[in-house]
This record gives sequence, C-alpha cells and structure tokens, in this order.
Amino acid sequence: MLRSNLSRRAVLAAAASLPLLGLPALAAATPDNTLVLELSTGPVVIELRPDLAPKHVARIKELVRQGFYNGVVFHRVIDGFMAQGGDPTGTGMGGSGVKLPREFSSEKHRRGTVSMARAQSPDSADSQFFICFSDAPNLDGQYTVWGRVTSGMEAVDKLRKGDSSRNGVVTNPDKIVSAYIQADKK
Repeated sequence: MLRSNLSRRAVLAAAASLPLLGLPALAAATPDNTLVLELSTGPVVIELRPDLAPKHVARIKELVRQGFYNGVVFHRVIDGFMAQGGDPTGTGMGGSGVKLPREFSSEKHRRGTVSMARAQSPDSADSQFFICFSDAPNLDGQYTVWGRVTSGMEAVDKLRKGDSSRNGVVTNPDKIVSAYIQADKK
C-alpha cells in the first residue's frame, strides 16, 4: 500500500512539473474534446485543446456538428510543412463567415499540431485550419493552436502534396469525408 501511494505521488508530482519544464501538461482527452476526421486517406483523431483556445474549439465543434467540414478538401499541402483545409470553396479564399479573435499561446507548432489558418490580420481566423507535418517554430505565437493529432498522422502524411511553384495548391486534392466529435457518435 505504501509503495503504491509513493508511486502514485511520484507520478502525479512528475506530471505536475511538466509545465515548469516547458513541456505540455498531461491531460486525458475526453470524448467531448476528441475530433475525428475520416479522410480519404484514413482516419485522424485530434485532441481538442479548449484550455489553449476556448473560442476556437467551441467554433470548430459547432462547425463539425453542422456538417460544415464533410466533403471539404485539403486545398494546400506543402511537403514537410503543413496540410491546410477547411475552406468549403476549396480555393483558400472561403470560410464560414464568422471571424474569430486570436487566442495565441505558448504552445509550440510541432508535428501533429492543429492550428487555425488566417489572413494577414491576427483576428481573421474563420474555418480554415492546418496540421503540421513537422516542427514549425516560425509559426509559434502567431497562429492559434487548438488541437493535436493523437492518432492517424500517417493518413495526414498520405495527403496529396501541392506544387511548390503554386504555394502548395493541390490538383485533385484529398478530402475530409466526414468529421465528428467522438461524444456525438453513439
């Protein structure tokens, strides 16, 4: 009994110290904060981070529940950098029509980070988002991080890449077949 209590305390103390070390805190994703993207290349599971971006997460959930992302393509995919989707027009110019204020954080853009795309204005995010293929420290503190891929990064890696001479715009792009919040799937 004493040994298991010591072990439990040691684990809790170690987990509590992660933010002090500059590492993300351990948090279990709940079904209400788990987004599943069924891509044409396979399923992707994303842990939503309302602790970092509550307004963005609430809006993503709203759009997902409306079916907004179903059938939407990844219109811009730059090999080794990121895959961008969320534009219902597939051109990179469309959105839902609701702008979101910035919710920048100290969270790093690493492989699997899901962040909101935007125009020049920091408060212009709408429905477009991107998933990082690799670490992108040049984006840190400039884009709102709202999630991270917890499984299925291989499906993201398989997305058709765009032509570098066209800033990653994809011809015949892969799509989000369907998107849902895990808690809603019964």
